[in-house]
Parts: sequence; structure tokens; C-alpha cells
Amino acid sequence: MITYKSAAFYQSCFALCLAAVVVFANLHLLQPLLPQLSREFQLSPLQVSLSYTVATFGLGLSLLVYASLSDAWGRKTLLLLTLAGMTLSTLALTQVESFAALVCWRAIQGVCLGGLPAIAIAWMGEEYSTPALVTAVGYYISANSLGGIGGRLLAGGLADLGHWQWVFWPMAVLSAVSCYFIWRYLPVSERFTAQPFRLRQALQNHAFHLRQRLLLLTYLIGGLNFLVFLNQYTFISFVLAAPPYLLSSSMLGLLFITYFSGTVGSALSAKIARRMSAPLAMALGIVLMMLGSLVTLHAQVSVIVSGFFISAFGFFLCHSLASSWVNQHATRAKASASALYLVFYYVGASVGGLYLQPFWQALAWPGVVVASLLMYGVTLSLALWLWLGSR
Repeated sequence: MITYKSAAFYQSCFALCLAAVVVFANLHLLQPLLPQLSREFQLSPLQVSLSYTVATFGLGLSLLVYASLSDAWGRKTLLLLTLAGMTLSTLALTQVESFAALVCWRAIQGVCLGGLPAIAIAWMGEEYSTPALVTAVGYYISANSLGGIGGRLLAGGLADLGHWQWVFWPMAVLSAVSCYFIWRYLPVSERFTAQPFRLRQALQNHAFHLRQRLLLLTYLIGGLNFLVFLNQYTFISFVLAAPPYLLSSSMLGLLFITYFSGTVGSALSAKIARRMSAPLAMALGIVLMMLGSLVTLHAQVSVIVSGFFISAFGFFLCHSLASSWVNQHATRAKASASALYLVFYYVGASVGGLYLQPFWQALAWPGVVVASLLMYGVTLSLALWLWLGSR
């Protein structure tokens, strides 16, 4: 197995983390532009958010297919195919002019983006020793957050300099670069045994995972947390783009530097898990998200931003631990188990706007905070249940 601190570990981990940065930059780059797109296409916040959430939904639905196909075709082959599709769809997005075309190509892009999250952690689980796996997952989740930050900052800055479409050109170049690094530096699986693709077997694997209480609770924690966390950023963007704040797209993009605390939370997750059980550490992350949400009720921008720093640290701490927990406790078809977690995760993100919208219409941002606290209360209960069930 690939051991921690070996040359193969650093090369393969760098290739996967670079790909993660590019994938999640592509996924999230439209979020700070939603107020601008709303004005340009004369759409409501919920309508215009479709251009963003359709990609997360496409990604989520594609995960189950990719996980099963990777068990049959091999991890690296499928990963390269999906990254190539990401590059081509990003190029196509440079040419869109209508909102319908934007949504269509974003859906295709989302399906292509699903390859890396479906395969990466499963590849790590098969090829890395346990110390290397825990560390690599932390780095990988950190790369996810860095990609989210970078994509949003790049989109906000280029939108203020010119047209919102400009952001897709540098992202297409970076997508091609990530393909090269995966091809060059990710070793072909040594411990992988190909299994012929059988739909019935794939469905049986998914059903098996869903019957495992320790896995199902983790799926629900990840999905319901992301349902709230991601969509808080969408609604706060509309708050800060309106009077009295009137922030530009580039300034809204800067809001996502709060993800840097999430990068720290992911990187520290392994150390925290050595001091307390993983489910209790997840519960700690959820409590921090509740605290951060309450802080955002203050009217001053700097205080609002500090609340998102707190929430991001707690969210990515919990997410990193949950991802590792699923891989460690899946007794078979690890790729399918990890994919199911991410299906819950991204489908939750896709429907979060529908959950928060009634609270937004009734009470504006305070309503979003109330809805967030209610859902975090549910996930906190699930984390404590997971802790009791794993003792």
C-alpha cells in the first residue's frame, strides 16, 4: 500500500487535490453571480439559483452510476473520462447566451463533475495505508473548500471586470491541466479487482449500505448539513447585494474566503478525531454551525462574515469526519458507500433552496437563520445517536 510521506503519496495526493480544486471551482463559481444573473435575466432568487443547483443535482445523481462503473472499468480510466467531459462542457459554457442554454450546459457539466467525488476517496481507501488515508482525506476535503473559494473569487472578480461568461475560459484551461496531472501522477490501482457491472448487484450494494445504521445516519448528517450550509451563502448574497450594503459581485465573491476556516477544519479533523470519537467531533462541528448562524443576525458586515467563518470551520470539520467514517465502516463496495454519502450530500444542497425559501419570504434573513437552527438541531441529534450506536 502507499504509505504516508512516501513519494507516491505526495504525487498522487497532489494530483487528486488539484483535480478537486478545479472540479469544485467549476461547481461553485456561479454562486456569487446569482444576484447579477437575476437582474440580467429578470428572474427571482429561487429561479436564478437553478443555474447553480442544477449542477449539484446532476453531480449527485451521477455518483451512483460512476461508483458502479468504476468498480467494473477501473478508477483511473473513468476519472480521466469524466475530467475530459468537464473540460469540454466548461468550454461550451463560454458560448451560452440564454438562461436556458446556461442551465442545460450546467446540468451536463454537473454530470461530468461527479466522477472525481465518486472515485477519489474509494481509490484512497484501496491504495493508501490507514495513516495515509486519514491524512489524504483531510487534504482532499481541504482542496474541495479551496476550489469553492477560488472559483467564487475568480467569478466575482471577472464579472466586475467584464462579462460573467469570462470566468469559463480560465476554468477550461485549468480543467485541461487537471486532466494531465491525473494521467501523469495518479498510479493505476494496485489493490483494485475489477467486477463486471451488474445493475442488480449495484442496487443490492446500495440497499445494503442503506440498511447499515452507522452509514445511514452519516448520510443524513452530511446531506442535511449541506442542505442548509451551502444555501445560506446563496440567500446572504441577495441580502448583501441589496440596500444598505449594495456589494458588487467581486465583493460578494470575497465572502467565500470564509471557506478558508473550513480548510483548516478539514486539515485538523484527523487530530481532533484522535482526541474524541468521530461522531462527537461531528456534533462539535454542528454546534459551531449553529453558533455561526446566530452570529450572522448582526447587521454589521464584518460580524456577518465572522459568523460564516465559524460555520465553515464547523461544517468542513463534520464533513471530513463523516467522509472518513463512511469509508472506514463500509464492509463492502466502498465506492458505492462513498457515492451514497455524496448523493445525500449534493441532493441536499440542491433542494436546500426549496426548504429555506418559505422562511426567506416570511422573515427574510432571520427566517433563514431560524430554518437553519431547526435543521442543525436534527443533525445534532443524529450525530449523538450515531455516537451512542457506535459505542
